[in-house]
Amino acid sequence: MPSLSDLPFSVLDLSPVLQGGTVAEALGRSADLARHAEDWGFQRYWLAEHHNMPGIASAATAVVIGHVAAATKTIRVGAGGIMLANHAPLVIAEQFGTLDALFPGRIDLGLGRAPGTDQVTMRALRQSHGSNGEDFPQELEVLRSFLRPVLPGQKVRAVPGAGSHIPLWLLGSGGFSAQLAGQLGLPFGSAGHFSPDNVLPGLEIYRNNFRPSGSLEKPYALVCVNVFAADTVAEAEQLATSQYQAHVHLARGMPMQLPPPLENREEVELVMGTLHSNPFLRGSIIGDAATVKEKLIEYAEVTQADEIMVHSMIFSHEARLRSYEIVQQIRQSL
Repeated sequence: MPSLSDLPFSVLDLSPVLQGGTVAEALGRSADLARHAEDWGFQRYWLAEHHNMPGIASAATAVVIGHVAAATKTIRVGAGGIMLANHAPLVIAEQFGTLDALFPGRIDLGLGRAPGTDQVTMRALRQSHGSNGEDFPQELEVLRSFLRPVLPGQKVRAVPGAGSHIPLWLLGSGGFSAQLAGQLGLPFGSAGHFSPDNVLPGLEIYRNNFRPSGSLEKPYALVCVNVFAADTVAEAEQLATSQYQAHVHLARGMPMQLPPPLENREEVELVMGTLHSNPFLRGSIIGDAATVKEKLIEYAEVTQADEIMVHSMIFSHEARLRSYEIVQQIRQSL
């Protein structure tokens, strides 16, 4: 595998809505972070589809991708991911065909199998489509057919979308998408930011099942990880408590806007004390530049990733920018 200095680094953004803030402010921060990520040399900038979550502004993912792509010039922008079960394949083909026409050569389409929401909202999303995710391979093939050149006599076509060359990725936290991505010869993205314990098993399944295709000659695995980097370890630990609080509330079925970090040092230390028992913290990289550098090198070696995607859900926009800046400075210093 390439050294950490040669490894592409990318950004995952859920466009967090801050406690007491607005969606418009969140989307503005996303565009600003994307511009900085482009300047710092990140490979791609992905946004994710989640629904009925007051702290996430990227539900209309294709729209937000257009917003971010228009605010940047060269960085790849895409979906990490679109939940295929929530949409008719033709709609996705048209949306991303449109994005590809507007921003040629810069759009990625990552696809997930899960609904990205709760059961009640899932039913509201699927009133007309009716998919339950079990037909993911079949729906994926329909989508791929709409993105291929139009065949003679084809009655339904994606306009725009047909004949486009939008890179497709399969994303997941378990073995189903990993195996399918391998069998189809597609790149695979592992959701280590919320399911760290499944990263290595999923990567093994992907690589063991990989078959060369017209898209890829050999496996290409992207791994996403939470990173909270700051100028001191104490500051990084404090910053991480915002996402930790949101994570705990979501697990209890009470999603919330992203809260400010805990101020009391004893409370922060208590949260950090759950490091080994809480999957979110156990799978996160938290610390100053030296600590993050050491952990990123170890993470790259253990996963043998071809690309690392960084997710940093931090309350302060300035601190969030600084976290990504530190990551890129680490990479450039090697």
